[in-house]
Amino acid sequence: MTSLQYNRQLPNTLALPCAADTLCVSGIEQARDAVRLARALGRSLLPLGEGSNVVLPGALQGIALYVTDKSVHEVGRDNEFVTLRVGAGHAWHAFVCTTVAEGYVGLENLALIPGTVGAAPIQNIGAYGREVAAFIDAVHGVDLHSGDSRSLNAAQCEFSYRHSVFKGALRDRFLICAVDFRLSKHAALDTHYPALATQLDGQAPLSAQQVLDAVVALRRQRLPDPELEPNVGSFFKNPVVDATWLRNVDGGTRMPQYPQPDGRIKLSAAWLIDHCGLKGLREGGACIASRHALVITNRGGATQRDVLTLAERVVHAVQQRYGLTLEMEPRVYGDA
Repeated sequence: MTSLQYNRQLPNTLALPCAADTLCVSGIEQARDAVRLARALGRSLLPLGEGSNVVLPGALQGIALYVTDKSVHEVGRDNEFVTLRVGAGHAWHAFVCTTVAEGYVGLENLALIPGTVGAAPIQNIGAYGREVAAFIDAVHGVDLHSGDSRSLNAAQCEFSYRHSVFKGALRDRFLICAVDFRLSKHAALDTHYPALATQLDGQAPLSAQQVLDAVVALRRQRLPDPELEPNVGSFFKNPVVDATWLRNVDGGTRMPQYPQPDGRIKLSAAWLIDHCGLKGLREGGACIASRHALVITNRGGATQRDVLTLAERVVHAVQQRYGLTLEMEPRVYGDA
């Protein structure tokens, strides 16, 4: 465990100024040491990764806790599947590329999503028709209240759309140190998502590498690069409605629709925001991206308050026009 570092600027893809004391741990044993240290100091621990899905305040009162482990180990194999245990500090996109290069199928639709492996279960990241929950076998880590190490199976993670137990009952309580992924060597590729199917343009036969390349191309076309335009990707969740609502709302038949297993229909939050005429809307240094209405960017000097005020304006506009309340995807820390 590294020593406590004081008043460090925290990395985050929105490039918001935020200072906090920090600790880095390599795995479970050092994480347990961190719990003991925090308890002795009377401080709380806040697990963070690359800051790709957070809206940070000017300062954090707790100790920001980071996992540095980037290891990848095979822990199981049979004729169909391989199980890989991956350190929480491993960059997500790099891990996806590794699995495809090794001939494993499943994660290619989730390419180029920013963040770390440890953050993936928290948000249950998803894109182009797939969610990471389908490939997680177990999550390993430490309870930051008790200091005990725990392993949770997929059912115990309580995955749902952009949600997990780590955003619910275990929010700020569980430090993810490693994740087990169960990947197929022979499964069928999933290219049903309309934009992905169009990008692939009838290519056949397809490989996982071709799907990954198509996903990367799509994301680069649609979403601003956080290195060039600081952002957290999709800022709002896509709302899910029932068919009755869709029939009764003005313009409902024109909305992009994605049927769900439970009979409800997922809508495009980006379409709703765009049709409220909000692209380019600004609040201080925060701005709705011109390329994608679902993205809020930092055009320079933005604060947490700028970002949240802009988000509130978007929510209000969509509520007024369509009667739907959009929910933010990123985690908001501290006081605005």
